[in-house]
Amino acid sequence: TGRPPGVAVRHGGFAGVPGLEHLVVLGHYGAERWDAVTGTVTAPAPHPGVAAARVELPGLLDRVGAWQGTWIEEKGRAVAVHTRRASDPQAAFEALREPLADLATRHGLVVEPGRMVLELRPPGMDKGVALLEYAREIGAGSVLYAGDDLGDLAAFTAVDKLRASGTPGVLVCSGSEEVTELRERADLVVDGPPGVVRLLRTLATRLA
Repeated sequence: TGRPPGVAVRHGGFAGVPGLEHLVVLGHYGAERWDAVTGTVTAPAPHPGVAAARVELPGLLDRVGAWQGTWIEEKGRAVAVHTRRASDPQAAFEALREPLADLATRHGLVVEPGRMVLELRPPGMDKGVALLEYAREIGAGSVLYAGDDLGDLAAFTAVDKLRASGTPGVLVCSGSEEVTELRERADLVVDGPPGVVRLLRTLATRLA
């Protein structure tokens, strides 16, 4: 997930659940890790560029004229600017692309575009890299990856690499109408998060 692992664990209610004793959650695109064995999060020191860029964001949005309707999301190891609530979300998104790219470059960060969101984060935070490293760490016999945004494309590519090396894998698109690239590459398209839940429950039942 691109969010902190603690957030995913809290919202998912994963801690202490029977059957999930060995669950691992990779957060912030793999920069942070929570595991059920210890119940703790391990992570490197935050990149100083994130805090520096965050300080400059309000002024940048004001200068670009994209302040109204846009909002800044603090993500700990990253910071994101959302345009979904703007009067013209796509126009605001496009107007911010270059200024945010310049800001990111000055502070040693990269910009990851999503659905009406531009996220500034340190280089190397990548779902594909995280997935490949973890799959190799545990010697995964098969992989299923479900995603719904542009940031998941790197993980889709990682699954393709694993399949090419002989590891069976399944790509699932979580009902994303806006990100056609995911739907086109997916082996299976489900009806959003509820569809992912049904898929996992079906798999769990058949594997029991």
